[in-house]
Amino acid sequence: RDSRAVQTAQKMESGQREILEWLRTQHWWDFSEMDFLMLVTAYGKLGDFSRAERVLKYMNKKGYRPTVISQTALMEAYGRAKQYRKAEAVFHKMQTSGPEPSPITYQIILKSLVEGDKYKEAEAIFKDLLNEKRASFKPDQKMFHMMIYMYKKAGDYTQARKLFAQMPERGIPQSTVTFNSLMSFEADYKEVSSIYDQMQRAGLKPDVVSYSLLIKAYGKARREDEALAVFEEMLDAGIRPTRKSYNILLDAFAVSGLVEEARTVFKTMRRHRVEPDLCSYTTMLLAYVNASDMDGAEKFFRRIKDDGLRPNVVAYGTLMKGYSKLDDVEKVMRVYERMRMQGVEPNQTIFTTIMDAHGRNSDFGNAVIWFNEMETRGYPPDKKAKNILLSLAKTPEEQEEANELTGNGAVQLEVKPNGVPAGLGTSGADVDEGGLTDSTAHHHSLNGASTSDLNGRNKAGSSGC
Repeated sequence: RDSRAVQTAQKMESGQREILEWLRTQHWWDFSEMDFLMLVTAYGKLGDFSRAERVLKYMNKKGYRPTVISQTALMEAYGRAKQYRKAEAVFHKMQTSGPEPSPITYQIILKSLVEGDKYKEAEAIFKDLLNEKRASFKPDQKMFHMMIYMYKKAGDYTQARKLFAQMPERGIPQSTVTFNSLMSFEADYKEVSSIYDQMQRAGLKPDVVSYSLLIKAYGKARREDEALAVFEEMLDAGIRPTRKSYNILLDAFAVSGLVEEARTVFKTMRRHRVEPDLCSYTTMLLAYVNASDMDGAEKFFRRIKDDGLRPNVVAYGTLMKGYSKLDDVEKVMRVYERMRMQGVEPNQTIFTTIMDAHGRNSDFGNAVIWFNEMETRGYPPDKKAKNILLSLAKTPEEQEEANELTGNGAVQLEVKPNGVPAGLGTSGADVDEGGLTDSTAHHHSLNGASTSDLNGRNKAGSSGC
C-alpha cells in the first residue's frame, strides 16, 4: 500500500474518532448504540485496544449485547497492536460463544495472523472454513488473496500455486491482483511472462504492478531490451508509471552497468513529473559502480547531497562495494569513515563488505577484527562473512581461529563451480535497504521487487532499495 494512502486513511480514522469522542461529551446528542459501535470500530482501525476495551465495558454496563461489529473491532484492535494471541482468543470465543464471525471477521483475523507471521494459525482457520459444510459462507476472493500472499511470504510457492489453481474450481473469480501475486513468486522471466500472458488471455487488464513485475523479471535476467519494451507497452496502454516502476526499470540498466541507458531513465522521470527519491539516486549510483566508473560514482554521490538528499547506509554501501571490487581497501575504509562522520550507522552488509575488501587482499588479521566488530555491534555474521574468514585462513593456527569464530567448524566453506570461495565473488553492489510493507498481496509483492532487508543481500547486484 502506498504510504500516502496509509497516512490518509489513518487521518480519516483519527478524525472520525475525534468527532465521535466530541459528540459523546455533548449533552444535546443522544449517543446511541450505533455511535458506540462506530467509536469502537474507529479504535479498532487505529489499533487502540485499551480504549476499545473501555468502550465495550461501558456498553455492557449500558445493557448493549456484544455484536459481530463490536467483537470484530476489538479483534482488529488487538491485531493492529500486534497482540495476536488476544486477537485469536476473541475470534475463537466468537466461534464458540457467538456472535458468529462474518466474512469481514475472517478477513481481518487472517490478515492479522499473516502480518504477525502466525502462518499455522492462519492456515488452520482458512482450512476449517474451506471444509466447513455448515458455514453460511465460504472463503472469498480476499481470503484467497491473503492466503496466497501468506504462502509467498513463507516461501511455500508450491502451496501458493495450488491455492491459485483452486480458485476457479471453487467458483472464486481470479483478478489482476491474483495474477500479480503469482507473478511475484517466480524468479524466471519465462514463468513471469507466461503468467502475464495467461492473465491477458483471461480477459484481465494488466495494471502498473503487473507491468512492473514483468520489467523486474526481465531486468534480473539481464534482458534490458525486453524490460524497456514492456515499459513502453505500459505507456502505450495509458498507464502512468509510478516512481517504483521507474526505479525498477532504472535497476534493470544499473545491474548491468549500462550508465547511459540508466541516465536516460533518470532524466525521463523528471520530464514526466515523477520526482526521483533516494532509491532512484542510489540505483543510478549503482550503475556507475557496476560499470567500474568510480569517478562517475563519486560525482553522482556528491549530486545526491547537492540535490538536497541525505545519503543513507545503502548509498555509502554501494560506493564501498565499488571500491571493494577494485581491491582498493584504502578507499573502502575512507568511505566508511565518511559515513560514520555523517552519523550513518553501519549494518551487517557494510561489515561484510569491509571483510570482503580485506579478503581480496588476503588480510586474515583485519578480516578477523571486522568479523568481531560485526558481532560486537549486534549483527550475527552471515554465511558470506564466515566463508570469507574460512577462505583466508592458511596456517593451522589461522584455521583453528577461523573455525572457532565461525562455530567450531560447523560452517563449511562453500566453493563455487569456478573454484572461487563463495563470498569472494564479484557481484554488483549487493547492499540492500529495509523498506516498505504492504497489506495487499500484489502491492507487497511489488515492494518486494525493489525493497528488501538491509541485513540481506541481493545476489543479482541490484540496488535493492
